[in-house]
Amino acid sequence: MRSHPGMALLIVVAALAFVCGCTGGEEGTVTGTGTVTYIDLEGGFYGIVADDGTHYLPLDLDPAFAQDGLRVRFTLRPVDVATIQQWGTPAEVVSIETA
Repeated sequence: MRSHPGMALLIVVAALAFVCGCTGGEEGTVTGTGTVTYIDLEGGFYGIVADDGTHYLPLDLDPAFAQDGLRVRFTLRPVDVATIQQWGTPAEVVSIETA
């Protein structure tokens, strides 16, 4: 029997993407579930901690979702910008709803 290490790696990566739940539906986006968290740095701000542990800094979070501990489903578009917060991946909110 012949071994295919490349195929095994592909299967592992695909399985991790499925388990994570943070694969992009729309090109350049990430989707998932997580918790809105108030971060008391640089004057305070709200971030999203995804269930896989990734930190996102929503640049345009609707004030209705600015609630510490709120569970949400989100689609975000990461952007390459510098922020004063220096926390998480800066991202534009494509969609967000309570989970």
